[in-house]
Amino acid sequence: MQFMVLFLGLLVRPQAVSLARRFDSDKVFRVAPQNETQVNFLKELASAVQLDFWHPDSVHHIVIGTDVDFQVSSYLANHVQMKLEQNELQYEILFHNLQEEIEKQFKGGSYFRKKHSYLKYNDWDKIAAWTERIARNNPKLVSQIEIGKTYEGRPIYLLKVGKETGRKRVIFMECGTHAREWISPAFCQWFVKQATSTYGKDKEMTKLLDNMNFYVLPVFNIDGYVWTWTENRMWRKNRSNNTDSDCIGTDLNRNFKAAWCTEGSSDEPCDQTYCGPSAESEQETKGLANFIRDHLAVIRGYISFHSYSQMLMFPYGYTYKMAPNHDELNKVAKGAVEALSTLYGTKYIYGPIAETIYPASGASIDWAYDEGIKHAYAFELRDDGRYGFLLPESKIRPTCKETMLAVKYIANHILTSAP
Repeated sequence: MQFMVLFLGLLVRPQAVSLARRFDSDKVFRVAPQNETQVNFLKELASAVQLDFWHPDSVHHIVIGTDVDFQVSSYLANHVQMKLEQNELQYEILFHNLQEEIEKQFKGGSYFRKKHSYLKYNDWDKIAAWTERIARNNPKLVSQIEIGKTYEGRPIYLLKVGKETGRKRVIFMECGTHAREWISPAFCQWFVKQATSTYGKDKEMTKLLDNMNFYVLPVFNIDGYVWTWTENRMWRKNRSNNTDSDCIGTDLNRNFKAAWCTEGSSDEPCDQTYCGPSAESEQETKGLANFIRDHLAVIRGYISFHSYSQMLMFPYGYTYKMAPNHDELNKVAKGAVEALSTLYGTKYIYGPIAETIYPASGASIDWAYDEGIKHAYAFELRDDGRYGFLLPESKIRPTCKETMLAVKYIANHILTSAP
């Protein structure tokens, strides 16, 4: 009996330690450089020691007065802290032991839980099974479509959500582009759940699904997402091999044909923002782009979901030039963040990508916009840095509920205004 109790205890115990890459005593710092000297120091520091930038996502995006969050390995943490103090940079340590924070994220035992849950983070096997099940259980509302294969050969599934009645406006929703941003796939799953469970009950959702279709891509970067569950929780890129480099992966949100590999991208395979050897070089990007091109006649909106920063952005990222319909995009973004804030008071900022967060070329929403989809938006979901990429499972419900309000606002605008 004693053995059985011990065995059961092992089954339910959170096991983030099963990841091959551990982060014991790694620290995450937040600094806010106050002058050009401090900005240059941070750039020099990044060239001397390995820093994983969480926000912004590259050393090249560091500017005066903006919070900079970065992860440092345990053996370098004291050295980096000393250098920050010597150069009189004010800093805050967000995480003193990153491994402990990763394990806290699985307080509910997600690694051993067999059942899919909308209130937990789900691994890819659970999500893939869920896409099949929710389509099978809601045949008049949901269908599963394979749009391609990943570099490692996994099928890329999207869900078409909406009633099958004639030609309709379509919104494409892209989640899970950067592997470590787990709240993003959680939202896409939540959206489909809300659509299927409230159709015929909630007037607003019923009207949207009767008159629009949503193409929901729960996880774009599947290979990278799997890697964050099995090997390295903090992985960002996909898992493709790079010629003449030992470094793995391309940033899928720098791989689209939108001023590819210019502003805010890197041509170095070891960098987190590596743009790939050519535009649409990655099988994932190619599969998504081909699907969009095949359906351009009906797609009126494109929404991409990332984390973290609490922002709602729109084109452009690759230039500071305003989009032709800037005023409309800005007005809709303003209304959407106001709708979002009504539930819990969560504050978002909004504006063009380049001005609001940092310049970035090759992004999916800029590409979609240039392809003719004039309602293109990117969310940076919760939070503002307290948890960063390690948003606790307890925050999934409030994050998804408030984001639903913003998405419905955007969808209603597209429904009533887009031709």
